[in-house]
Amino acid sequence: MPPSRTLMWFRVDLRVEDNTALAAAAVSSPGGVVGLYVISPEDWARFNAAPCKVEFVLRNLRELSRALAGLNIPLLIRTAPRPEHVARVVAEVAREHQCRSVHWNAEYEVWESRRDEQTRRALELDGVTAHAHHDQCILPPGLVKTQQGGWYTVFTPFKKAWLAMLKQTDGPRIAPTMRAQAPLGIASDPVPVAVPGFQSRVSPELWPAGEAEARRRLRVFCDARVRDYKTARDFPYLEGTSTLSPYLTSGVISPRVCLKAAIDALDGPIDSPKSGVATWISELVWREFYKNVTLAFPRVCMGRAFKPATDRIVWSDNEEHYAGWCEGRTGVPIVDAAMRCLAQTGWMHNRLRMIVAMFLAKDLFLDWRKGEAFFHKSLIDGDLAQNNGGWQWSAGTGTDSAPYFRIFNPYSQSEKFDPEGAFVRRWVPELRDVQGAAVHNPAELPALLRARLDYPEPIVDHALARERVLKAFQAIGAAAGVEAK
Repeated sequence: MPPSRTLMWFRVDLRVEDNTALAAAAVSSPGGVVGLYVISPEDWARFNAAPCKVEFVLRNLRELSRALAGLNIPLLIRTAPRPEHVARVVAEVAREHQCRSVHWNAEYEVWESRRDEQTRRALELDGVTAHAHHDQCILPPGLVKTQQGGWYTVFTPFKKAWLAMLKQTDGPRIAPTMRAQAPLGIASDPVPVAVPGFQSRVSPELWPAGEAEARRRLRVFCDARVRDYKTARDFPYLEGTSTLSPYLTSGVISPRVCLKAAIDALDGPIDSPKSGVATWISELVWREFYKNVTLAFPRVCMGRAFKPATDRIVWSDNEEHYAGWCEGRTGVPIVDAAMRCLAQTGWMHNRLRMIVAMFLAKDLFLDWRKGEAFFHKSLIDGDLAQNNGGWQWSAGTGTDSAPYFRIFNPYSQSEKFDPEGAFVRRWVPELRDVQGAAVHNPAELPALLRARLDYPEPIVDHALARERVLKAFQAIGAAAGVEAK
């Protein structure tokens, strides 16, 4: 009887290097490893997957298939007609290729966890063993707990405990380099160029696929920009960030590789408030924090607020305001520039994400869930935990220690983080010829000059909107027995 094979089920880990499940599959498989990716269009539609992200995944699958071919690992591509069919598809492939075990890297969201449990049960019916591995995070979610054994709900103490735990575990552990296996005589499947319903308008040239590109970006960032990250990261007109988020979200590069590169570049203590490298490491810890929140509080995966009392808020239903926000025609230049940039590139600078999210929830007083969904169906780096965490932080419904009373003024944010108006002028060409600080708030220009701009008036008065949202949050705070600050 030939040695049994192992099936490696790829999901959000589209790489060969430092892939925990793949490394484990190779070690435990005397008969060789077979790779599998299951396309599930209804799942993508249900969770508002962005067409640009789907297209990015397909391009990375082609790169992954080539990399696996160098290891003699075939990559099979299967389609699940409906989400509930995924478990059956995985079990059928394992049966077809005589795989006695299946390895995958765990996902922590509610629906993905349920899918994986269904898959485990389907495999067990065939006598196939399922192995789930922690891979999305540097430290497995749930490992960092409070002294009382509870989950952290505020970032700063979580980060302190996380860094202490990292030291105890002797730093990030990178999986060993893969060796080529003997050929199995199984042909890889072609990766589809597109999936119906997910046609993207974002140029693929903006986001080249593959592990080599992800590592190139990491290398360039660590060599040239990471030491200035603390001071440059908030300015959207600069190349101050790593632009690695799409590659991390789809698993084209691992967070452990990123952390190791950052540690190698450290210019001070790992928790230094002044170090650019330490500041970037802190952003990696934010990813870990939100993954822990997702696992600990599954309600955030199901359209509910982290702070349950805030679900009592009755948000505005002004669809014209929502459409103006989506289309980048709010009359607030920094908001419109950010939204137009998102539409064309599939990506948005983090400072801008906070500005536009807070504008939707607190100036327009629209339900943050509408913005969360729009982001997810627009972003090439859409990730439920990070997207939900960022939106709830901005809306005042999430894990923030200074919740509802943090309200950004979009005009002063624009003046501070785009002081010369370079970003606004690039993405809002109607304002390209506006001189000086007026580019941040052209509504302050004389009426005759405003009429020549072909640019809308602001759809909301910030000062009035601020009073409205404060009253709304204070009302539900009182109703919940929480002191309103």
